[in-house]
Amino acid sequence: MNRSVPMATINQTKTGSWKAVIRKVGWPTKSKTFRVKRDATDWARRTEDEMVRGVFIDRASSHRQKLSALLDRYLSEVTPTKKPSTAVREQRRAKILKEYLGDYSVTALTPELIGQYRDKRTREGKSASSVRLELALLSHLFTIAIREWRLGLIANPVSMVRKPAPARGRNRRLKGNEEKRLLKACDAQSNPMLGWIVRIAMYTGMRQGEIESLTRDQINVQSRVIHLTETKNGSARTVPMTKDAAKVFGEALDHPVRPIDTALVFFGEPGRDGKRRPYSFKPAWFKALRSAKISGLRFHDLRHEAVSRLVEAGLNDQEVAAISGHKSMQMLKRYTHLRAEDLVRKLDLINV
Repeated sequence: MNRSVPMATINQTKTGSWKAVIRKVGWPTKSKTFRVKRDATDWARRTEDEMVRGVFIDRASSHRQKLSALLDRYLSEVTPTKKPSTAVREQRRAKILKEYLGDYSVTALTPELIGQYRDKRTREGKSASSVRLELALLSHLFTIAIREWRLGLIANPVSMVRKPAPARGRNRRLKGNEEKRLLKACDAQSNPMLGWIVRIAMYTGMRQGEIESLTRDQINVQSRVIHLTETKNGSARTVPMTKDAAKVFGEALDHPVRPIDTALVFFGEPGRDGKRRPYSFKPAWFKALRSAKISGLRFHDLRHEAVSRLVEAGLNDQEVAAISGHKSMQMLKRYTHLRAEDLVRKLDLINV
């Protein structure tokens, strides 16, 4: 660095403090005020050196930037690039983060403070999965702020915080005559769509969001296949249908009350804007569970039921994954105990 051409001027202000001002071609003017001249000189020398090496980051804005404002920017710039269902969940999680941490400047959010947030949410009874997802959003926010927005943050504090241990996978299955009672209660609802949706979940193993977003052009009843373009893991897949599933889709698509103003298979009433959105079946679902006197069953458990039945039918892991959309074989390991039980029954048939 050529010290004979200084870029910084250091002057004493009327209040007795020392103000360092750096003017360099290609960089915006930077200034900072200090109580003693030596601190001003050291800052100017260090900043000039960083500018020359091309590594200078203006950290002043990060001290003034509150997390709530940064979350708003994330929601307006980053969240809209994601799937609508993901965007809705992120808005909900951002609201929670604002409530607890929004008034802190981003530089004040230390690993210790974020760890306290994690522990407080856990004490409030929030699941490990919910807390992990909230921390994941916060972590990605810091990553974007550091890499793209250049807010002068030194490191991502969330990366140094221990995440809550993931909960054990659920193994809830339909037992006894629960399937019969559940379907009877669903069919007793005034809207037939609940019965169709529950059967499709049990027969195909599709996720709730995949079922809700289905349109008529994705379903080929004759070929008995469903083409999914929007999935949780982002990979399109084709789901084969059993004869029972094809029958249900046939009933749904040929129902006489189907409107012509929507391509959705399972549609709701028009909103205030006149548009139809997916049928919101959860209220009817909970009502059916109460009517059938079934406890501890979640709608997602029907996916587990479907995948379990595929395993019991003798399909291998690759075949099951192709139908269910599981990307990792690790996710299918909790279904392998079913094969062990089948082997026990087969062993009983062997004459030793």
